[in-house]
Amino acid sequence: MKRILFVILIGIAVLACEKSTENTMNLSGTIKGLKKGTLYLQQFKDSTLVVLDSLQIQGDGNFSFIQEVEEPEIFYLYLKKEDNNDINDRITFFGEAGNIVINTAWNTFDTNAEISGSKSHKKLEEFYQMASKFNIRELGLIQQGSAPELQEDSIALDSIQRLINQNTIGRYRYALNFGLSNPNSYATPYIMMTEAKEANPKYLDSIYKSLAPEVASSKYGKEFKAFLDQAN
Repeated sequence: MKRILFVILIGIAVLACEKSTENTMNLSGTIKGLKKGTLYLQQFKDSTLVVLDSLQIQGDGNFSFIQEVEEPEIFYLYLKKEDNNDINDRITFFGEAGNIVINTAWNTFDTNAEISGSKSHKKLEEFYQMASKFNIRELGLIQQGSAPELQEDSIALDSIQRLINQNTIGRYRYALNFGLSNPNSYATPYIMMTEAKEANPKYLDSIYKSLAPEVASSKYGKEFKAFLDQAN
């Protein structure tokens, strides 16, 4: 009986190994404090958000998904908790082949996620960390300009608006420099499409031409090229 059980376990292990290929994304992690809920792995396909896989979680916040990926792309982890609250329940991440780990907590699901194992996502986080400084500065300037004591002071309001404009220009410059400095990252065309579409097409075209061939021919590389063709 023990011998039969051993053979079955070996068979299961072999099948699991055969399932993994060079394009397999092994996604795993822990949702601290989660007792009950459903976790969905999602992705946009043809402009529609579709569910690739799902997992019922009860009493244990650990999870794992196995997904074949042709190239690095944006995926989503959506958590449907048993609390009738849909806020803070979706994590956006750059998925790719290999082992990716996402650790977070049930009550700060998308705001406190730690993601490791994806080179593309690491580049995305690097960009967002700097871009957030520009966003925080803009928010502070807007709040400053909305102060009641400044509403009648046109000179002060004009000065604040100039600072906002300068901050916006600085943000675009950072995005463009990031694109030129990271031609080998699959995150680059995605960032250009989501964060720098209003920049000068001439500079965006320079970034596209600098992309590595495999990045230019990727999903987001093709979308970037289509956008530039339409803009020109």
